[in-house]
Amino acid sequence: MKEMPVKYVKGVGEKRALLLSKLGINSVYDLVHFYPRSYLDFSVLTPIVQIVPDTVCCFSAIVGYAPVKHIIRQKMTLYKTMVTDGVAGVNITIFNNSYLAEALEVGKEYIFYGKVTANRSSLEMTNPIIESADSECTMRPIYPQTANLNSRAIEKIIQNALKICSEENSEDIIPDKIRQMFKLCHEQFALKTIHSPQNSKDLEIARRRLIFEELLTLQLGMRRLKSRDRGKTELIIKKDYSDEFLCELPFEMTNAQKKALRECLSDMRSSTPMNRLIQGDVGSGKTAVAACLLYVAAKNGIQGAFMAPTEILALQHYESLKSLMNFADISVEVLTGSATAKKKREIKERLKNGEIDVLIGTHALLSQDVEFSHLGLVVTDEQHRFGVTQRGTLAFKGCQPHTLVMSATPIPRTLSLIIYGDLDLTVIDELPKGRQKISTYAVDTSYHERIYSFIKKHLDMGLQGYIVCPLVEESDMAELTSASEYAEELQKKEFRNYRVGLLHGKMKPKEKEKIMSAFVNNEIQLLVSTTVIEVGVDVPNSVIMVIENAERFGLSQLHQLRGRVGRGKNKSYCILISDAQGENAKSRLDIMCRTTDGFQIADKDLELRGPGDFFGSRQHGLPDLKIADITQNMDIVRESRAACEMILKDDPDLTSSENRALLEATQRLFAKDRNISLN
Repeated sequence: MKEMPVKYVKGVGEKRALLLSKLGINSVYDLVHFYPRSYLDFSVLTPIVQIVPDTVCCFSAIVGYAPVKHIIRQKMTLYKTMVTDGVAGVNITIFNNSYLAEALEVGKEYIFYGKVTANRSSLEMTNPIIESADSECTMRPIYPQTANLNSRAIEKIIQNALKICSEENSEDIIPDKIRQMFKLCHEQFALKTIHSPQNSKDLEIARRRLIFEELLTLQLGMRRLKSRDRGKTELIIKKDYSDEFLCELPFEMTNAQKKALRECLSDMRSSTPMNRLIQGDVGSGKTAVAACLLYVAAKNGIQGAFMAPTEILALQHYESLKSLMNFADISVEVLTGSATAKKKREIKERLKNGEIDVLIGTHALLSQDVEFSHLGLVVTDEQHRFGVTQRGTLAFKGCQPHTLVMSATPIPRTLSLIIYGDLDLTVIDELPKGRQKISTYAVDTSYHERIYSFIKKHLDMGLQGYIVCPLVEESDMAELTSASEYAEELQKKEFRNYRVGLLHGKMKPKEKEKIMSAFVNNEIQLLVSTTVIEVGVDVPNSVIMVIENAERFGLSQLHQLRGRVGRGKNKSYCILISDAQGENAKSRLDIMCRTTDGFQIADKDLELRGPGDFFGSRQHGLPDLKIADITQNMDIVRESRAACEMILKDDPDLTSSENRALLEATQRLFAKDRNISLN
């Protein structure tokens, strides 16, 4: 019955079915899982004498006289009456709603909800929401709406759908032992209550149950993605050339890098395709590991693809890998959106013919006309910026290729198990020898002159620095520094005798490349930038990172920015400028000053701010969630993960009768993404 098309639900029909489809509602199941975005609470009543004007409130009162009709102009009619609770009264005005006005009975008690205003000596409420005082409804659900279908209409339709579901007498999809262990209410109670709560306590019980269910199915799905049969690959590394590559490296790999390399090579020697994440702090040497793997693959006659999130980073990887593989007869190329049409055609032709061993690029690699001859290794850098779908799109260009994804954004283990739940995890938790410790200071804007002098001192020594701003140009957020304006002002005044450059995301790729090349070659001494330099820019000569309005950035982002310095032999500094006085802001900047350990910072970020910094508005490739919010429901994330482990331990394929409904729910959650299959 839950799969019944929505048009057959009482009160819907063909026309409303089309309107509901705009809200993603196509079946009875979709209807009952279309949750309210908020509620009007009729349970807390305020005596009229205690009402504070210009506030939203709820009160109980008796209608004093029949509403009087006033025609103001064409298509504008209002109805006026006065209601009282026996002590004080409120004048009620209803616009263009004869049905509501005429339904009010003189002498009968109602509950009125809305904003009360004061007019001379009286209180007034316009267009209130009105409920009968003897109504069982104490909390009114408010639903997302679409044109010609308001919240009240959706509420009535959902109530009809709930009746259909209750007649089905369906079993709960969560097994009894799990419900009892985690103290969850039954599914039917949860669905009925989420749409018609009697009180806030019941609502919380229902919400917890539905959030738990959604997070459980999410984690079951991610685990099934990880444990599913990846198939077999013929792209097996038959000979290990890693020692040959390591001998040519200008530095020695850390033990953590060597361990990561061993794990990846072990995967690639197997007939099961590698599907691994390397998570490491800024500058921990992930790229060197990837370069070695691409080298080994190329020496085995297997093509490699390396996808980066920005053109600047892709070009940097190209230069880096080309120099690292210069000693061997390995062809390395780069493909970006800004390349000329002729260059793109040439690269694509050579790639298809197998003349290119390693292709580095941005999203341009995902283009349909980019065809590989023998793709066997796919590397994705800064994985948190790509989703599961994009990762899969590139992998589909080969026949069961090995996949390696990398992320320099430290993510607490609890979250990484969800967002990267389909991958084997390797952590590089050691920095290369010789990496300079970065001293970090948090100061207010009164320190600007001292900071400028400090920067000049280092520029005079032939070194370089960054100043990062949150905005690109003038906006209504006047309290924030504009990057373009700031750069212009610095060049004219404090740094008129120095070479100041500007870099931001709105520049064209060629313009960005020109600016970055100038900075790398020390033609620009001080680079004013937005967070476009957060990822991947490696300039060893840069020793100072100044971040304006530091409270505007997430801790993980601040940590990434700080990682742009400290890459050479000179002592490096990060200066966080903020006038924010809140305790939360101070705590966040304090942890930045106390540690450079990205994982400690990530844990603190999670504690202070929730995991919003680790996800954008879209949860990076994860299926859309209807009620759960990973950024707010961490306790339930942990509980549902424990339940997931228990269920899969006893029934890894979810084939038992008690888990069959869970399997269906999991498949339904992932079904909307055509590139994700749980089978």
